[in-house]
Amino acid sequence: MILGVIPARMGSSRFPGKPMELIHGIPMIGHCIIRASMCEQLDDVVVATCDQVIYEYIESIGFKCIMTDDKHERASDRVAEAMLQYESLNGREVVICVMLQGDEPMTTPITIGKAVSKIKDNKSIQVVNIYSEITSLQDVNSPNVVKVVPSAKETALYFSREPIPSDSLYKPTFKRYKQICVIPFRRDYLLEYMELTPTLNEIIESIDMNRVLDHGELVHLVYSDELNFPVDTPSDIKKVEKAMIGDPLLTKYVF
Repeated sequence: MILGVIPARMGSSRFPGKPMELIHGIPMIGHCIIRASMCEQLDDVVVATCDQVIYEYIESIGFKCIMTDDKHERASDRVAEAMLQYESLNGREVVICVMLQGDEPMTTPITIGKAVSKIKDNKSIQVVNIYSEITSLQDVNSPNVVKVVPSAKETALYFSREPIPSDSLYKPTFKRYKQICVIPFRRDYLLEYMELTPTLNEIIESIDMNRVLDHGELVHLVYSDELNFPVDTPSDIKKVEKAMIGDPLLTKYVF
């Protein structure tokens, strides 16, 4: 089966409590799970959290939530624990586990489906990332936006919070790209990844995917041109709320 897992916690260092911040009258984490549940390629979707307030909210709107350890430092750690708990509770083995983000409320079922199709159709692929073009200088310079350099074969060369490729040699005609956190893992690779030693590039950049690259595995990329802004600071709430006006998905669950 294919399981979507959305890690979320109230203790974000940059924006405490953000999963429950309202966007168009609905907590952000609510947008994330409602929209993910619309993806037909996911057999099920759950939120993974260590906070009772998130657990109770998700349960109250009819979705599933799994309580995880409160000591996880990486989203991928929380996702792996939730996946194993899900298997134990439901008696079903996960084949592909899709890590989504609780602070990307604009993610669409189409984007999720693109990532799932890439890994589902090629069993040699262990992990996939969605990526998108950066369209503003503000995002280029923001450490909250994870930049990625794709290879000619559409695999990731490196992830950074700094402007990459070279800022001094950059020309406006060149395109720059950002990571969108729709990340399918093959189940066994996710568990293998959890046992890998954290690497210097991962620690410096605070980006999970650099551990994958540093240990010699490919991160396959899938391009999406759909508008998607993460919420990293309180000011991002208004930015996302404005961007979601007229979103056809929104009309399906916000009245």
